[in-house]
Amino acid sequence: MALSESVTTCLSPPVHYVICKLGFEKKGTYDINNILSESGEVCWQAVTEHVCYLESDQSVDYIKSIRSLGPVCESVNLHFKSLTKEQFVIRYTLWFRWTNCTELFLEVFDVLQYTQTTEVALGIMKLTSCLERALGDVYLLMDKDCPFLLRDLLSSEQLAVVFGQTVMDVLKVFIGSPYGLNLRNVLWHGFASPQEIPAKYCAMLLFLTAGLGQLLQTYLLQTKCILVHRPYVIFIGLEELDGFPDLNHETLSIAEELVKLSHFVLKTMLPFWMAALTAFKQSRYADCVILLLPQLEVGLRLLFTTTNKCPNRLLTAEPSALYTTFDEMLAKHLDNEEVNQLPAVLEEPAMEFLWDFLNHQEGPRIRDHLSHGEINLETFPREVANQIVAFAITLLCRFSDEGMFPFKEHMVIKPLMNCASCYRSRFHPISLLKKQVLECMKSIDSWPELPTVPEEHIQIIKGLEGNTEASTLILMISEIVSQLQQYMPQNSCSSDDPVNRVLTERLLIELCDTRICTLHCPRRVLEILVVLRKISTQCHQVSQQVIASTELRYKQWMNKSLRSRQRHNYQRMLNSIKVLSPVLRLILVLMTLELVSVHLVCKKNPFDYQQYLKFLKSVLQYTENLVTYTSPEKNKWDETMELSNKALVKIRKISGRKQMLMQLAT
Repeated sequence: MALSESVTTCLSPPVHYVICKLGFEKKGTYDINNILSESGEVCWQAVTEHVCYLESDQSVDYIKSIRSLGPVCESVNLHFKSLTKEQFVIRYTLWFRWTNCTELFLEVFDVLQYTQTTEVALGIMKLTSCLERALGDVYLLMDKDCPFLLRDLLSSEQLAVVFGQTVMDVLKVFIGSPYGLNLRNVLWHGFASPQEIPAKYCAMLLFLTAGLGQLLQTYLLQTKCILVHRPYVIFIGLEELDGFPDLNHETLSIAEELVKLSHFVLKTMLPFWMAALTAFKQSRYADCVILLLPQLEVGLRLLFTTTNKCPNRLLTAEPSALYTTFDEMLAKHLDNEEVNQLPAVLEEPAMEFLWDFLNHQEGPRIRDHLSHGEINLETFPREVANQIVAFAITLLCRFSDEGMFPFKEHMVIKPLMNCASCYRSRFHPISLLKKQVLECMKSIDSWPELPTVPEEHIQIIKGLEGNTEASTLILMISEIVSQLQQYMPQNSCSSDDPVNRVLTERLLIELCDTRICTLHCPRRVLEILVVLRKISTQCHQVSQQVIASTELRYKQWMNKSLRSRQRHNYQRMLNSIKVLSPVLRLILVLMTLELVSVHLVCKKNPFDYQQYLKFLKSVLQYTENLVTYTSPEKNKWDETMELSNKALVKIRKISGRKQMLMQLAT
């Protein structure tokens, strides 16, 4: 029998006891009128008196507190079930407004009426992430840096000032502490199956959120403060997320069959998978991804524990040990310094996809943003959900029996498998640098199309031709290009006009198409990438300034609104940009050649590495100075020639000494 079928729970025995049994040991219920006034006010003292403390250090005694609060949760759950939707809306809507997600909390009430296990779990996940975001907004009434972890937020003095320490202790019993029920983490990390989360805890969190709203209103009236909600994170560059084609109904129907057969799915978690696919079909894209991400984590944890031979890590850890989460599973080494075997099993494209969507700082970081309540769930983009579901389908296929071959070869599944096998990172610094370089080259290539002075005015602007300084610089660029040509693709070598025939967009496209390993980049590589990306950014800035200045000056020239000094300055600018274009194109080609060989930086000894880094920073300094000199405020075009001369001398010297990375490659 496959491990995915034999595992009945991912909760370790102590955690299972705390969540599934402890809160049911004390029988009976509390009279709801003891904890709720007729007008719907939460009587906090009647709730907080159930929090017990350890005699030793007065910290919360979570075991006793959960046992004591169990019947209170039951009363709250029964109370909500006794209300009609209209009664609930009238009584509670006002108290949820502080969360900035009123509708979501009203929806959770509907869930409690029908208590479908997957919906209860989904409700808790959404509720806790929105509650965390709202608590962070309250924290920012007093401090400018909000803690990243819910645990630290709930332990902060700032929130204790607003809500009271005992109220925060109640919250800690339910969320944010590994010693308590820890509902948020247990669900978001995929440890709890649907039937393991009691609905009464969902009801209690709804109740507590309303109570917090009441306390906050009192605080705001007393202090005259205004609660400001931080804007949501918005996904930009969705066109980058085009790894997989759009999923249709047929693909999703096959996925539902795959879920039932794949070893990637724990049988206890099957309802979550089915609910996720249903949510996608119903265009509930945030719900789909919230349900699916923890299941990807469970499936990968199953692979991780099997391949690394540590089956005990499949279960939730005790408070004294860390969970096995995405971060650890995607890392190069295990905590005992042995090599993690999961990347080899998943293979590079799948690893790159996971890093892209979950980890890279400039990627969508979906799990982080969703679980911390930073995304508007109503407008969650289909494009993101489509990629996650498509990727999940490929994992279902890959980790299944040989008998699944017909599925893998199916006409709607095969394209997904092909896309998965050739996925390349979009959000690693290497990928982002490639994109930057190509965009910058496109910008510089547009210079020849810029409007210039009409033919009849040319004689007025003397000195455009026959400029010896410009000729010297072009000659030096040709010399450097000749030195570097042996490191370029063969078809780019042209000796008759190296500047215009070699330093081209076509060459950059070819170089950027080279596959460069992005997984687990050493620190040195990342340091170099930071500098190269800064250089690229500055080059693009120069190009944009040149374009803006040229268009403006041409317009002024045609309107005859240029004074004598400005006309001369225009002349110097036209002189300069004829040389600036090849200089910038050389730098872009140089950087891209270095990028292709970037991993060789690890072979340099410490002294040579520092010298190399110093050289790159000098090129960065040159481009930063160019940005200053070519800005509309400065307009120092003659100085750009002097700067360029110094930079080219330095590049020629380093290249001549064979200290570039591309030269190490041979």
